[in-house]
Amino acid sequence: MNDLIGEVVLNTDQIKSGVHSVSKTLNKEYFNKDVVVISVVPGGIFFTADLVRELNFDLSMDYISCIHTPGDRNNSSLIVYQKNIEIENKHVILVDDAIESGGTMSRLVEFFQSSHNIASIAIATLFVKPNRVNIKVPQYYAYELKTDEMLLGYGLPWNGKYRNIPYVSKIFVE
Repeated sequence: MNDLIGEVVLNTDQIKSGVHSVSKTLNKEYFNKDVVVISVVPGGIFFTADLVRELNFDLSMDYISCIHTPGDRNNSSLIVYQKNIEIENKHVILVDDAIESGGTMSRLVEFFQSSHNIASIAIATLFVKPNRVNIKVPQYYAYELKTDEMLLGYGLPWNGKYRNIPYVSKIFVE
């Protein structure tokens, strides 16, 4: 496994600090609001778990899936949303590990805006890659990275593996 792991981009302390930073902002913005946190799975599982434990307002949780290839800006894969809880007239926060290309998150935002009567929608991620903040909804993130390289760990896969690495690193390619 270690043959793919390159330079560390976000270590475990930086991730913990980033989670705290995002949660602090969300705690101010969503206090006393009816909130549903929707985790984008599987990549958003780690950040969602860490984030919701630091949120001090009442919330409901659900999940959505939209398989994508890292770096693919033209994702057209199936969006799978079971709608396990009611979201009508509620504030929805989509939570994922990162915004890499922005294509998948843009599709998910559009999906909720066009087919559900929600009070609002926002995005919470640990980080965004350079120039990926052009989605026209509030975005809460800890880091805007300077690198546009392929990354793995903390939910980010490489060939469907390596999500469980507790930090984010560049992929080492010879």
